[in-house]
Amino acid sequence: MKGKTAALLLAGSFFFGFGKVGRDVTVGGVAVGGMSYAEAEQAVRARLLEGLSPVVIHTPSGDVTVKEELTVTDDIAQLVRRAKRGQTLAVSYCREWADAEEVLAELCARETREAKDAEMTFSSEGFRYMGEVFGTTCDYAELLADVREVLRDGGEVTLHTRAYAPAVTEEALRAKTRELASFRTCFDGSNSPRRHNIALAASRIAGTVLAPGQTFSFNDAVGRRTEENGFRTAAVISDGEFVPGVGGGVCQTSTTLFGAALRAGMKIEESRAHSLAVGYVPPSEDAMVSETSDLRFVNPYPCPVYILAEMGTGSVCFRFFGMPDGRTYRVESRVLERIPPAPPEEVTGEENAVLRAEKEGVLSESYLVVRAADGSLLSRTRIRRDSYAPVRGKVAVKPSGEEGPPEADAPEGEM
Repeated sequence: MKGKTAALLLAGSFFFGFGKVGRDVTVGGVAVGGMSYAEAEQAVRARLLEGLSPVVIHTPSGDVTVKEELTVTDDIAQLVRRAKRGQTLAVSYCREWADAEEVLAELCARETREAKDAEMTFSSEGFRYMGEVFGTTCDYAELLADVREVLRDGGEVTLHTRAYAPAVTEEALRAKTRELASFRTCFDGSNSPRRHNIALAASRIAGTVLAPGQTFSFNDAVGRRTEENGFRTAAVISDGEFVPGVGGGVCQTSTTLFGAALRAGMKIEESRAHSLAVGYVPPSEDAMVSETSDLRFVNPYPCPVYILAEMGTGSVCFRFFGMPDGRTYRVESRVLERIPPAPPEEVTGEENAVLRAEKEGVLSESYLVVRAADGSLLSRTRIRRDSYAPVRGKVAVKPSGEEGPPEADAPEGEM
C-alpha cells in the first residue's frame, strides 16, 4: 500500500512540474495553451518584464536610470499550472528595489551643499567682504515616496532641491558696517615733523574695533610721545606758551578723533581743552592729550564700531563705521566771552619785529545736538565749558625808538 501511494505522488509531481497548459489559455496577454508549464512561465514572464519601464530619476547632476537593480515577484508559476481550458488570466506582480533607501540617500547627499556665511575682515586699510554661498537641501522623504509610487510600472521622478540662505549674508554685514560719521581737520603740510607726528598717531588708531560697551583710550592706542616711540619735535603748548616739544601735533590727531567720535554718537568719558585756543577747530571742540590727560570714549551701540584714518598732504580725517541708530549727532560751539590780552611785552632788538603775536582769550561752550530720523530734536546737551587764556604779544623795539612795532601778526603756532 505504501509503495502504491509513493508511486501516485511521484506521478502527480511529474504531472505538476512537467505537464502542459490547457487549450485556449491566455496568461498576462500571452497565449500559452498547450505549452509546458516551464515554457509558459518563461514566455509570460518575458512579456511582463519587457513591458516594465525603468525608474528614471532626474537630478541636477544628470539622470539616473534604475532597472537591473529591480526585482520582480509574480504569480505566473501558479497561474499557468492552475489555468483551466479557455481562461484568460491577469498576472499579479510587484517590483522591489532592495537598496532604494541607501541609493536615494546617496543621490540626495550628492546634490546637497552646506551654506557658507558671508565674511568680513577689517584692518587699517578698510573693509573686505566675502559674499555668502547659498546652501542646497534635498527632500529625501518626497523622493523616496515618488520612487515607490512609480516602482511597480516604472516612470520618471525628479529629485527636488531647495536653496537656503546662510545665517550671515553680505547685506547683513554691510548693514552693520555703514559709515556713522567722519571728521577732518587741516594743517600746514610743509611742517614735516608735525605732519609726521599726526600721521603716526593716526596710524596707530586706524583699524581699531570697539566691541559694544568697550572704552577707547587715546593714550593706550598711541603710546607715549617720545623719540623712542617714533615721535619728532614740533610745537606744543606748555604753561600757556607754544614751545618745541616731542610729539607736537598729536593733539590735532586727538582733536580730530574727538570730533568724529562725537558725531558718531560715542559716549565721551574724558576730554579736556588746551590752555590756549587752537586754530583747527572752534572753541570747546578740541581734545588735549598728555601724559596726564586722555581722550576716552565708549561704544554705546549693540554692535562693534570700526575706526579708520585718512591722511592727506595737509589734513587728517577719522571715519567711524557701525550700525546706525537712525539719529544724527551735530556739534555746536558757542563763544560766551572774549578776553583781551594784556598790552604787548616790549624787548630791545636790532629791528622792530613781532616776536609773539597777541591773541584774545575765549570763554566758550560746546553742545551735542541729537535729532531723530525725522529731524525732530531729541536733546541738546552741553559737552564742555572752557576758558582759553589770552596770549600776550611780544615785540622787539629798536633802541632809537624811531619806528613802532609792525602791525602784521605772525602765523600762530599750533598744537
